[in-house]
Parts: sequence; structure tokens; C-alpha cells
Amino acid sequence: MNKCGVFAARACSSQEVPPAQGFIRARFHSVVTGDHSKHRHYTSTTRTVTAEQMSHNNSDQMKECLSQTSNSDTVDHSSRGGSRNQDLLDPAGKKATSQTASCENRGKIDKSMPTSSEKKGEGGGEKTGTSGENAEKGAKNPTSDEHRDKKGQNPSSNSASENSRSSNQPSRGEPMDTSDSSSSATRPKPVKVVPTYPIKDLKTMENFSSELNQQIPMKGHTILIDTSHFRNGLTVPYEGKHIWDAYHVKLPHLYPPPSSHQKSRASPSRWGNTCHALDKLTKGSFSIGDIQTAIMSYNSGNKDKWSFDAFHYYGQRLHSMDNNLHLVIPKMVKLALDLPALIKRPIPLLRQQQTQAITMTQQQICCLLANAFFCTFPHRNNTGPGSEYANYPTINFSSLFDSRSDHVKAGLQAEKLRAIFHYFDTVTNESPHQDSASKPDGLVTFERICIPPSLLPNWNNRRETLKNLHISSKGSIEKEGTGMLQVDFASKYIGGGVLKSGLVQEEILFLMSPELIVARLFTEKLADNECLKITGPQMYNITSGYSKGFSWVGPYNDQVKRDMWKRRYRQIVAIDALDFKNPKEQYTKENIKRELNKAFVGFHGQPKTAIATGNWGCGAFKGDPKLKALIQLMAAAVADRDVAYFTFGNEHLAFEVQRMHDILAQNRVTVDKLYKLLKDYSGHYAREHHSPKDLYRFIREKIGHKESLL
Repeated sequence: MNKCGVFAARACSSQEVPPAQGFIRARFHSVVTGDHSKHRHYTSTTRTVTAEQMSHNNSDQMKECLSQTSNSDTVDHSSRGGSRNQDLLDPAGKKATSQTASCENRGKIDKSMPTSSEKKGEGGGEKTGTSGENAEKGAKNPTSDEHRDKKGQNPSSNSASENSRSSNQPSRGEPMDTSDSSSSATRPKPVKVVPTYPIKDLKTMENFSSELNQQIPMKGHTILIDTSHFRNGLTVPYEGKHIWDAYHVKLPHLYPPPSSHQKSRASPSRWGNTCHALDKLTKGSFSIGDIQTAIMSYNSGNKDKWSFDAFHYYGQRLHSMDNNLHLVIPKMVKLALDLPALIKRPIPLLRQQQTQAITMTQQQICCLLANAFFCTFPHRNNTGPGSEYANYPTINFSSLFDSRSDHVKAGLQAEKLRAIFHYFDTVTNESPHQDSASKPDGLVTFERICIPPSLLPNWNNRRETLKNLHISSKGSIEKEGTGMLQVDFASKYIGGGVLKSGLVQEEILFLMSPELIVARLFTEKLADNECLKITGPQMYNITSGYSKGFSWVGPYNDQVKRDMWKRRYRQIVAIDALDFKNPKEQYTKENIKRELNKAFVGFHGQPKTAIATGNWGCGAFKGDPKLKALIQLMAAAVADRDVAYFTFGNEHLAFEVQRMHDILAQNRVTVDKLYKLLKDYSGHYAREHHSPKDLYRFIREKIGHKESLL
């Protein structure tokens, strides 16, 4: 594929599609989109070129690329803080050489309509999502706890989907007023700068390298490779006997299951039909229509249910930028059909109330995701009540291909497809020149953690004081939190709406690291005392924007170090916050305790790295950022971990949380005392819910802290 650097060269079509990456092959564009009437012609313009690329290419064409680089990029502060296409760093603090910038005129696609999301975070009934722009306005207009707006002063928040459940950004209109001002007309005081704990002093996974470089525990742990061979530098699938039951993943090459009544000369199995249909995509030219035909040939029962309009939209509007389907689809087919050779051991379902783990290679993950892309998994297309997988998220990609003829959703899902195709292109890259440090040849561990209610903390008698806090309005969980335990503001159904139109914190994280998507294959809905922890995933994509402003920017060259099992020093924990339809409900004792327990389950365990988090559950789920910050600080204290907290542009929130932390630390307020104060506030709020005191002011008064008059 002709590329300018690492996808740095971008082309714009005469039809004003967004800036393109790579140089256009008009002939293949006509093949992929199915338009054979004529070849479209495109002019190539370059977005960014790194110094390294220039040093390796002094051609006039590259110089021309550099001269056309724009300096007018807009910074899009996404829900995870800052612009994803700016300053992503490797662990050593060096900028990734694959980093690119998005064009200012990117997104000529109409994204003015609200995005939709799905029931239970991924399917079914849909509600309107909160836009990234509106969320940004909420983040940039914080209200001081010294200045209370009058009742009814705040605009009502937009209705928000469960996909928007855990936005790092506040809703446009805050769910309630929790400030101290006597008048909404009073001008907020300037934000003061309060010293915070240095982020460089927080512990990361590299501080625990000796602990991580140990034998992987085998109890309750399924490893899909032979570990003895792996230690000797060979990756060999673990040999086992496949099982077709309710406790294991039902793999497509085993369907239908063998039957004593089945004759050896019976008609071809579904897998046989699948192989025959997909093999056609490896020979000669094909269009997106041909991919659709292949998928539907073994999913005929869904012919009146599935649409591929978002996939066709990608082919018509965005494929010209990447121009890689003619290369990547045949490699995806080969990888998908290698399933019987790559997965030789049954994959357990990570079921509720069981602590259990699965470790597999990055190639095995890609094989499973290739099958998900081609929609080969049986019994997984129906998640209605009473169905076999009603308690699991979807895994087949059919929902990502379908935007229900909504052009706004189609544009967003097409951007998701760009990230997905780049991931597959990277994993299937067999070039000997591929950077060995970023080659996806390691392992990833998925661990469902369940702590029985009897073993959860008794918050009434925890004597720990709060741990160190680094808090900043700048930075992000992915960049500044590298090597820490990174919090995924999750849906109960892991991945939320990543395979539909959802585009908030969790979904964007799963697009930056698509290996996370495979967790949907085997992870049952999370219960209140459970979390999912993923160790070792690789980052592949740089994205920009949030919700309807989302776009794929370019490749990320992951240089994060690995442990002895070649797992990246990256650990993500998925914890789902409560969705408060009525924001007042979050101040009840029961809900405060539930959120404390959920945070503790996520933060508990080894190694004791710092936690990288933010406004968990404070977007469409209407959580109070001040309360959620205290809850996470308390859970982290009991779990014996420091905290790096990113408020994503909200400077005043960073000031207030840091000041509250300092006051609690100075007064040696322990977790049990703070828990009692939260319960007292619950009673106060129930009595005075029309005009309750601000939470932090209430705490300061209760512990006798006197405000400085300076």
C-alpha cells in the first residue's frame, strides 16, 4: 500500500469527504463501493509528516507533503481529557512517531443530529445521547461551592442514553445545584491554584516488575497457549477437547454440534458454508456488497433484520482515505478461518459470581474478532429476554454495519470501522520491517473479579486515611495514566455501545484498544460486587472528539513495555456506576454504599499501582462529581492505592476536590468518619432536598474547619 509515513498522507476527494490518509487508488475505490461506471479521481494532500519520516524520505513528493501541512487544527477536548490526536506519549515520555493531527475541515459529514444509543448499553430501545459539544460547555462552566445558583437557574439537561452513561464530562445542565452561592448573579471567585501530589511520584506497573514477572496463577485461570513452549519463545495453542455447553463459548466451527444421529455424508455444516463463502473474498476483486452477500449466506435467518448501510457509507465516503480493504479483508478471512488451528481449548464464559480468568495471545484475540466481524458466532444474534445470551453483550458486528438509515449514525459508525480496519491491518502485518516493539505478539489477560458481600469492607470501621492525590484539569487516563490501573467507566454489559452508535468514554477506549472488544464474547453482565480487569492490551488508534464529534485520526505506535509474558504494562478495570434517573437518589445511604463497594472491587488487588480515574458516572448517569471523587478516594484508601484524578478541563472541580482532600488529610479524617459524614449528609439531603448545603461545605462545617478570610 502506498503510504506517506505512517498513514500521514491524507487525500481529499472532489466531493469534499474528510482529508484522506494514504494516496488514493481510484480503481479500487470503484470496486469496493460497487460503482464500476467510472473511476473517481482524487487529489492528494498531506496532513502531517514526522521528522523520522522526513529523514527516511527526501523525495520532492514528501517535501510537498510537508509544505501542505496545516497549522489550523482545532483542539477537541474529548471526554477523556485533551485532544486524542495531540501529544500521546510512550512510557519514556517520547512522542509516538505515528502520531497524526486531524484536519480542521475533517468531518464534512453532517453530524449535527444527536446520536442514538441502545438499550442496556448496546441494543434495543434507543434514547438521544448528550453531545460532546454540550458536555464540553458543562465542563467549562463549573459552579463554585461558594456560589449557589437560584433554584431553577440551571437549564435542564439533555436526555442522555445509557451509552453516554459514564461520560467524563458533566451534562450540559448539571443534574442539581450543589454550590454555596446565595445568588446566581454572584460572580464566581477566580480559581486558586492548590499544590497537588506530583504525578511522577505515583507508582506504575514498572515499579512492580518483579511481582508481574512471575508464573501466571493457574487456579481458575484458562490459558489458551502452552506456557512451557511460550517461555522458550514459541507460541503454541494449548491442546484440549472442545465442549459445547452453557459454560463455554460456542465456537462457530463446532456448529451444529456433533450428533449421534448425524451421518458422515450429511450436508455441509454451517462452518463449511462459512468457509466457502468467505474464501471467495480472497480471490480477485470484491465489493462491500460482496462482503455483505458472504455474511448473509450463512445468516439467512436475519435477511430481513440486518442492514449494511453504515458499511456502505464507509465505502462511499471514507474508504478513499485508507484504501486498504483490498489488502486487509483477505487477511482477515484467512485469520478467521484459522480458528480451528488457533483455538484448541474450550473458552470458558466468565459468569456472574465467579472469579475466573482467561489469557490468550493477541493473534488469538484477532482471530476471534475476525470471526465477530464476519458474524460467524452462532446463537449470539438474539439477546432478547429469555434468550440463551440475554445476559451477555452482542459480539457479531452486524449491529455496527447497521445505522438504520440514519446518516449521522452512519458517519460515526464509519469512523469506528476505520479504527477497526487499522487494527486488523496492524495485527495481520507480516512485513519484516514492522517495529518489533509494537508488534502484537504478546498475551492479554481478562479477569472477572467477584468479592462476596461478606468480604466487602465494613465502611463503619475502616481507619485508613486518604492516600496521595494528584489531580489536574489537564491530561488523560490513557496518556498520563500509563502504567497505572486505568478506570473504564463501564456499562454492566462490557463495551457498552461500541458495536453500535455509542461513543463516550468506554466505547472510545475500546476503539483505541480494539482487543478489549473480545471481552464481549465471554463476559456476562457485571453484578454489583464484580468488575472486569484486563492486563496487557495494546493501543492501536488515536481518535479525536466525543459523541457526535468523534473521528479516527490515525495509528498509535504502542511502545509500552511488557512483562515476561509479553503483556503490556497497561491494566484497565471496568466498573459500572449506578444510573441515577433521579439525581437525588445518589445521596441515599444504600446508593453511597453500593458505589463504595463497586469502586473497592475495582481497586482491590495487586499490584498496588496508582489509580488513574476521573468523573466516573457523572455524565448521563447524573452523578455528582464531588461525591464520586470522595467515594473513589475512600475506596482507594482502603485498597491502599494513590490516585491520579483527571477532571478533563474542569479547573474549579480540580481545585475543590484537592482542597477537600487537603482538609481531610490535615484533620486526619479516616474513612469510617468520612463515611459517617456522608450518611449524615444523606439525612440532611432528605430533609432539605429543596435547598441542601453543598456536600463539601457540609463536611467542612461538621469537622470544624474554618475558612481562611485571606
